[in-house]
Amino acid sequence: MNGRSSEYPIQPYILNRWSPRAMTGEEMTDSELMPLFEAARWAPSSYNAQPWKFLYAKRNTVHWNIFFNLLTSFNQSWTAKASCLVIVLSKIDRKTHSYDTGAAWVSLAFEGNARGYVVHGMEGFDYDRAKKDLKIPATYQVEAMIAIGKKAPKETLSKDLQAKEIPSSRVPLQAILQEGSF
Repeated sequence: MNGRSSEYPIQPYILNRWSPRAMTGEEMTDSELMPLFEAARWAPSSYNAQPWKFLYAKRNTVHWNIFFNLLTSFNQSWTAKASCLVIVLSKIDRKTHSYDTGAAWVSLAFEGNARGYVVHGMEGFDYDRAKKDLKIPATYQVEAMIAIGKKAPKETLSKDLQAKEIPSSRVPLQAILQEGSF
């Protein structure tokens, strides 16, 4: 348990999922990593179009620096110990491409969390450079980046980041919910 509480009863795997930053720097095998992508593959999508695509780089591979160098310096400070960096894309051929891809991302995040891994989504990287450096076609939109790794104690982070290494709260339900018109 992470100290969070919901206004209404929900599944613990939803309430307990959060995005830590402390990772060990260990490599992950395909047998550890691929089940996360498999979970994303089974996400629901409009007309079963599955518009998502994941580009990834495992640490200590020829692809790692390309992905790592897209990140802001703040995100580089803690993702340096990630096992894998992932760029999330959606094919822009239907209106629900981002919505459907978000479902795939959350499936990946839940699977990783259930397996005890850090799965941290972020926007702090150069989207335009990602499109150029990774040769992403114009028919795809860059949605986000994910850092995946094995959990480490928060003490492995800088003092500033240690203070942030706690599950975040959420706005009250009534702030995101409205019956009827806006």
